[in-house]
Amino acid sequence: MDLINPLVQAYAEKYTSAEDNLLKEVAAFTYANHPKSHMLSGLVQGSFLEMISNMIQPKRVLEIGTLTGYSALCLAKGLHTDGLLHTIELREGDATTAKNYFDRSIYQQKIRLHIGDALTIIEELNETWDLVFIDADKENYIHYFDLVIPKIRPGGFILADNVLFHGQVLEDPIKGKNAKAIQAFNDYVLARTDVAKMLLPLRDGIYLIRKLH
Repeated sequence: MDLINPLVQAYAEKYTSAEDNLLKEVAAFTYANHPKSHMLSGLVQGSFLEMISNMIQPKRVLEIGTLTGYSALCLAKGLHTDGLLHTIELREGDATTAKNYFDRSIYQQKIRLHIGDALTIIEELNETWDLVFIDADKENYIHYFDLVIPKIRPGGFILADNVLFHGQVLEDPIKGKNAKAIQAFNDYVLARTDVAKMLLPLRDGIYLIRKLH
């Protein structure tokens, strides 16, 4: 399902600030070589992540799901002067690619790349998060949320990607396991009273979630 009309997408891209050269390189490499290149945030969503990060100017950011590093580089652009971004990637190949780009960026000293199971790594990180971006395996979205919400400062934010899951959450009945997992996550967040929430129909859907005081 085309959630966004291609003409609307093209128009949005035309009126969005251009990527820097490194982001263009990450995108070009990923689209040309990665079997799941559709997972890349891309220009408009990447710009949204950058905007949110600049608004918050977070000291601590957690990204769950690095892929080739595009979204982490976008999020890093708004970091506080003494800020750090931790990003977790399960696949060693993708982590190696991402690290190559991180090492060439001006944010090299501000990005900490972790390789392995996010469920384990998150528990080991002794941080208070200002901003968390969830963009990993869909079946664990609720688990990721439950792990990070106690460590997010009051007023801090969670961004969860792919919450429309290619439009499959709109089907009746919902069939795929990932779509079912995303629907369960969306319902879980909706029912919580300790967060404010807004589902944005941006790209494949982003859930913007703020921890209440």
